[in-house]
Amino acid sequence: MASRHPRLPETDTRAVQRARETVLVGERPSQHTRNLVVESWLRSAAAGLDAEHNLAPITLEQREISEYRAAHPLSSVFPLLYDVLGRAAEACDSVMAIGDAHGQLLWVCGNRGNLARAEQINFVEGSVWDEASAGTNAPGTALRLDAPVQIRGAEHFTRAVQRWSCAAAPIHDPESQAIIGIVDVTGGPDVESPQTMAMVRAAARMAEAELGRLVAVGRAQATTSLVLPTWVTSPLGLQVEALGRPDCQIDNGTRRTRLSPRHSEILVILAEHPDGLTGEQLAVDLYADEGSPSTLRAELTRLRALLGAHVLDSRPYRLHGEIECDWLTVEGLVGTGRLVEATRAYRGPLLPQSDAPYVVDRRDRLERLLRTAILDSGSTDLMLGWTRSRWGADDLQMWEEQAAAFGDHSPLRTIAEAEVARLQAELTAPPDLNWRR
Repeated sequence: MASRHPRLPETDTRAVQRARETVLVGERPSQHTRNLVVESWLRSAAAGLDAEHNLAPITLEQREISEYRAAHPLSSVFPLLYDVLGRAAEACDSVMAIGDAHGQLLWVCGNRGNLARAEQINFVEGSVWDEASAGTNAPGTALRLDAPVQIRGAEHFTRAVQRWSCAAAPIHDPESQAIIGIVDVTGGPDVESPQTMAMVRAAARMAEAELGRLVAVGRAQATTSLVLPTWVTSPLGLQVEALGRPDCQIDNGTRRTRLSPRHSEILVILAEHPDGLTGEQLAVDLYADEGSPSTLRAELTRLRALLGAHVLDSRPYRLHGEIECDWLTVEGLVGTGRLVEATRAYRGPLLPQSDAPYVVDRRDRLERLLRTAILDSGSTDLMLGWTRSRWGADDLQMWEEQAAAFGDHSPLRTIAEAEVARLQAELTAPPDLNWRR
């Protein structure tokens, strides 16, 4: 029997559109396809993945994997996860995988035969299984939704993975509740059972409880504590991620850590001002109201202790060395017309929870830049990806452009018109006056 999974993407433009429509109204009746799977397929298609030939990329060599996972907070709970879940997975002809918050697999455990079969689809240590890289799969979709997810065989986006089923759950930092990793079981039809999902979810909660216990007894060096030794910057400099996150994650080539929200705001502002800022200038950019100079000095002292005096200078305050920032990368990609790469790199608004005046303005400018470029491009694929994101779901103009771009008989046009009607109704609805009663 031929697979019912849509072939995405194809080189012919009309074929691509037909494939996109198949995702929504193809041979699979909508009542037989879970909404979370359809939504994930659409995101995978918008990312430009080839459902016929795509394989998850392998981005870390074994030496790099060993160094990275040794410094990762989940290294302290991996033995527990293997004991409570890994052994059970092996007994059921499955593999257990532990990955980081970006879907990069750090541990893959199983018997030799299952590991060899998993290697055929690049389900190996060092590979990346977020949705944008590998399409619909349990680890990537669970990270995207921040929820436990089970993906059964043909629900996978790429054809090579459809022989497998998987169940995954995110693992959160016990203090900040941010995602720090993922635990997954991948195997045959047995993985589709509710019991497997329950075991994976329980293992994730157990890992979080153990991380919390370690913090409580003062073993923060084995977790994602914000208090770390002074950094030694690698020749590659610092890599800063702040898109779609409540805080900055920084990577110096050997260690990753998260900054506090306030330190994250300071880092973003200083990264934007390579010539440096005075304390007074930084305070204006940082505080929505009048901030205390002594408070700012204390924050900068703590940040310098974390990064090192060779990274953060004073008089004026500025950063030294090479610094690669994800929001500046997106801006550069848009500026050179590489919109597909820009939309892939744009993981969400810059520090979305920040109310620092400079960050708010910078966040709005970047979003306007990317959004305007997508509208000007006329690309239905890019517009579809935008409105399927959390930040673009209520973008009336983007939905209107899609409704005008799709043909009269396209189901995608019907969906776009329905969203336009919904948003227009919300804009014209009378205010709720019940609060006055």
